[in-house]
Amino acid sequence: MSQRKTWQSGSKAHDAGAIQQKLDRGLACLQRGDLAQAERIYERVLARAANHVQALHLLGIIKVQTGRPQSGLELVEKAIRLKPDYTEAYSDRGLILQQLGRLDEALASFDKAITLRPNTAEAYCNRGLVLQDLERFKEALASFDKAIALRPDFAEAYSNRGVVLRDLNRLGEALASFDKAIALRPDLAGAYNNRGGALRDLGRLAEALASHDRAIALSPGYADAYVDRGFVLKELGRLDGALASYERAIALKPDQKYVFVGVADCLGRMCDWTKQSLVLDRLKRDIVEGKSTMVSLLTLGRLDDPTLLRRYAENFVRTELGGPPPPLWRGETWRNEKIRVAYLSADFRQHPMSYLIAETIERHARARFEVLGISFGPDDGSEMRARVVQAVDKFYDVRSKSDEEIAKLISDLNVDIAVDLNGYTTHCRPKILMRRPAPVQVNYLGFTSTMGTELIDYIVADEVVLPFEQQPFYAERIVHLPDCYFPRDRRYVPSTRIPTRSEAGLPEEGFIFCCFNNNWKITPEVFDVWMRILKAVDGGVLWLRRDNAWAESNLKKEARARGVDPARLIFAPHADLPDHLARHRLADLFLDCLPYNAHTTASDALWAGLPVLTCRGKAFAGRVATSLLQAVGLPELITSTMADYEALATALARDPARLGEIKAKLARNRDVTPLFDTERFCRGLEAAYVRMWEIWQTGQGPQSFAVSAQPEASRVVPVI
Repeated sequence: MSQRKTWQSGSKAHDAGAIQQKLDRGLACLQRGDLAQAERIYERVLARAANHVQALHLLGIIKVQTGRPQSGLELVEKAIRLKPDYTEAYSDRGLILQQLGRLDEALASFDKAITLRPNTAEAYCNRGLVLQDLERFKEALASFDKAIALRPDFAEAYSNRGVVLRDLNRLGEALASFDKAIALRPDLAGAYNNRGGALRDLGRLAEALASHDRAIALSPGYADAYVDRGFVLKELGRLDGALASYERAIALKPDQKYVFVGVADCLGRMCDWTKQSLVLDRLKRDIVEGKSTMVSLLTLGRLDDPTLLRRYAENFVRTELGGPPPPLWRGETWRNEKIRVAYLSADFRQHPMSYLIAETIERHARARFEVLGISFGPDDGSEMRARVVQAVDKFYDVRSKSDEEIAKLISDLNVDIAVDLNGYTTHCRPKILMRRPAPVQVNYLGFTSTMGTELIDYIVADEVVLPFEQQPFYAERIVHLPDCYFPRDRRYVPSTRIPTRSEAGLPEEGFIFCCFNNNWKITPEVFDVWMRILKAVDGGVLWLRRDNAWAESNLKKEARARGVDPARLIFAPHADLPDHLARHRLADLFLDCLPYNAHTTASDALWAGLPVLTCRGKAFAGRVATSLLQAVGLPELITSTMADYEALATALARDPARLGEIKAKLARNRDVTPLFDTERFCRGLEAAYVRMWEIWQTGQGPQSFAVSAQPEASRVVPVI
């Protein structure tokens, strides 16, 4: 998102003689961008006339533009003290205060400029930018509209107006506003870039890319446009182009706050480990130093330090989400006829989250619970979308609404418990719950880490993935479900027809190790272990998911570098879920990743009858498979070190009878242990919701607690 600020350098003063000549030369230098020469000229003017208001004002602007905003502010404020009706100085003072983060003062300064000169379109435009930063979007829109009414050809105001409309999720109107800006100023690069962002939000990626490309053609040094272009290319699957775009942005603006996460994402998805460690070191340093960065699952997949993970989320909340607006819920209690639970998600569609949660939603006890679906993601017209719509008592498609409007809807519905199924994942809308629309707010399933804000009361977990001793690393209070926090939908079963090895591209003989995780979860350290396992198991192959051509090529290259024939890596193409589940039966052992385990993929493997070997990690994301294995009664497949993991994988591959016993045990356990008992799981989750509701009803703050195996009772664990 780019904004166009309008500096007001004022008109020429009517001094006579040498000072006026110097002012004219300085203004000419300023207008052609020769800031150093303009600064020298204005300093010479002030050496002769220390209280020359125009020189003070213009020198202040130069100080700001050369990275010295505090010095610039002092000069502009001196000009205002000398000339209290200096409209342009008040407007520029507002811009400086905005840059310094003093938004309320900035707004007051623009208001003063408008009072002095009510018909100044630039002041209204700049005032709109501050109101946008304050997230007072409707007022910002009104301010831009006023600027346009005063100056109908004000292209920058149209572009800025479009940015606010995008913030309000009024994407069609935003696009029209950007188009108007471009019609007025065909060379306005920012309008093209902003237009690209709106097109990306609308899913029109090819058009978005063309718009970003046009912005760059107009302004080749436009670093933000290269970053935004990189995001579009990544969504299009053009990872090499995305990486090149990010790298160009870094060359232009090394401190661009989002770009290193984009680079890390691309390198991770491509399994390009040559540069990844350097980028991750930079990201870790940024986290420690409190710098703003975008939260990414892939970055979480490389971090196993709970302290770092909490700081990562808190940095994002502080720098990107800002101070929370006044809460919609202010501590009051009420009693609906039933406990009203709202599930919030962008993924009520053909998506792993829906495949996991759908049956649980269907099984909620309607005598006790009313269940709402709040959907702010795309409608893919799938069977799964229709199923979720049918599963909830009321479904709200709020894609076209702003965060503020969605929060108000939740508040107006008197929702008791709002459950965020996204966390910080694709299409997330965390600012909805930042407005505190519900008395109980929960982080569940979509995000295996803290959201870094106490506005989220609870995180639903279990004693394996998130022991209570890890409470200091979580802003939310920890809730333990009795068996495993991970749900399963039993409706989706493997196809009855199992493909042959030949049909799956596998050798007719030999041990099949399998890992259908996303390739970005594969780390060099895990890959080292896998290659040693292959060396120890003659004829064994490693069956991986086919993510993209770069990952496949790089993994084969890395295998060769470790002395393993790349042909022993076999990549499985995408398949529909029933067929995908069926082909698991061709594999002998699933090898898990660390520090980010298989989650849905581990559940799929166990459901299909394939044993999963894991190593318990330090953080939530690295302990999920351990929880799944405990709940299905296979603790013998859980290791504590990668050395033990390697040894056990090798031993099982060499001992078919032992592995056969484990497979038989998994088959026996599948329908009698808690992991796939959706009814039991649902009752435990409901018991957690009831306890959260009871704590709120009695006026207490959120507390950590554990639901017992008999969900009618739960025990409250003292806050750590």
